[in-house]
Amino acid sequence: METKKKSLIPFFTEGDVGGLIYMVANNIVNYIIVIATLQGFEWPNEIIFGRVIPGLSLGLLCGGVYYAVMAWRLSKKLGTPNVTALPSGISTPAMFVILFGVISPIHYAIGDPELEWAAATAACFIGGFVEFLGGFIGPWVKKHLPRAALLGTVAGIGFIWMATQGVFDVFGDPVVGLPILAVAMLGVFAGYLFPKKISPFLVAIVGGIVYAFCLGRTTVDFSQVGFYFPNPANTVQSLINGFAYVVPYLTVVIPVEIYNFIETMDNVESANAAGDPYNVREAQFADGICTMISSLFGGVVPNTVWLGHPGLKKQKAGAGYSWIGGLILGLAGFLGLFTVLAELVPPAVAAITYIWCAVIMVAQAFKECNVKHYAAIGIAMVPSIADYLFTQVEASLATGSMMEGGWGIWSEALESGLKGFQPEVDELLIANGAMWNGVPAVKAGAIIIGILLGSMCVFMIDHKLRSAAVIALAGAVLAFFGFIHHAALGIYPTSPFMIGWLIVAALLFIFSFGEGKWFKAQDDFNYV
Repeated sequence: METKKKSLIPFFTEGDVGGLIYMVANNIVNYIIVIATLQGFEWPNEIIFGRVIPGLSLGLLCGGVYYAVMAWRLSKKLGTPNVTALPSGISTPAMFVILFGVISPIHYAIGDPELEWAAATAACFIGGFVEFLGGFIGPWVKKHLPRAALLGTVAGIGFIWMATQGVFDVFGDPVVGLPILAVAMLGVFAGYLFPKKISPFLVAIVGGIVYAFCLGRTTVDFSQVGFYFPNPANTVQSLINGFAYVVPYLTVVIPVEIYNFIETMDNVESANAAGDPYNVREAQFADGICTMISSLFGGVVPNTVWLGHPGLKKQKAGAGYSWIGGLILGLAGFLGLFTVLAELVPPAVAAITYIWCAVIMVAQAFKECNVKHYAAIGIAMVPSIADYLFTQVEASLATGSMMEGGWGIWSEALESGLKGFQPEVDELLIANGAMWNGVPAVKAGAIIIGILLGSMCVFMIDHKLRSAAVIALAGAVLAFFGFIHHAALGIYPTSPFMIGWLIVAALLFIFSFGEGKWFKAQDDFNYV
């Protein structure tokens, strides 16, 4: 009997308080980002608060409860109450990619919030399925894809999408933004704490909301609080319709979800190292299933296991924070409480999270990889810039085409297979000094291109030329089927990009046969 009692995690522990704040506060910031971004795309509140937020909240509720159950099961298996549930929530990197890499271009191409939402739910469902598959293929992918390529690609997404947006929002209203940013930086980068170990980052969020309200920048509006729970029958039908629109964006969705399930693997392995031996495959299945459930009820961003388990374990958090946090977020979404945040939270509060997450992603990429692979990280970051540039120009031209005398010559796909503008637009952009040559080609499948370039660079540095050749060959195959460099999936037998990758593969194979003979690497070579 005594052993059985010891095997039970307490209903709630003092350490769960910190875990609850961590889970709820960080997810709320992600809610703020999702709401603000979708409002910027002119989605009506009926879609945002009536479908997206409840669906997202249901996914988080399922995740929070399931990971608490996993913790209880593990506690019984080990015969100890000292088990901490895996932290979970919205995947911030995947959230940004879905918002700006999928929903944003669909928004400018379609201009119908209903269809945009349908495509976004389809993308989310596909992403959840890829996460689920991670339970089967994750170990193989992790073993064969260089970490520098994966982390570098994600760092590029964070730097170009999140950090830039954060800094721009701060200076969009510097009287509010700069003080909030300064206080937050004291906590997240300098390590300062207020009495009772209160982080300046938390003070920046809460204080920033109060500060902006006192300056009259924000308001409190409870008029939209109510009961919101989407009809799954309608949502499922819209999701099915959305598959037709999201197919061209699979080259964005699939790679970021591959990153997502690898991060889940890493975070669960981190929990194992901290003393809680969770099943990695089960966690990946749970992420995928919770994400698919979320999409079936209107959600558009994926779930994942978060970083931070070792820290929560040190605080002696148990399972209570996970299921209670999930319940709080779920009920808040169903009751429309997040409608209040839409008018109450200034952009600068979301901005400091953008900057913080982006910096962590870039720093992690360099910290976790061998110094000699830094070049691979750098080159893997670059394709995201093309994605960003293309989206900004696309938005500008779409805006201009709606104005009298504007540019009404946008084209969905060119004869070359690229998604881009008519030749006269490209020529005009380049003639006026825009760094545009090759941008559409790199934008299409930017995440995959980053992984290919980064992987090839790693294998070259490690003197594994045949592995680098295989990567180039994979690039040729992907270009042939339109996964990269093209507007849509298809067959492109005359693609110059496929030919280019094939030439690289052939050269690397030839060089590999001469390695150590007529093609020798310098001893102790350092490119820095």
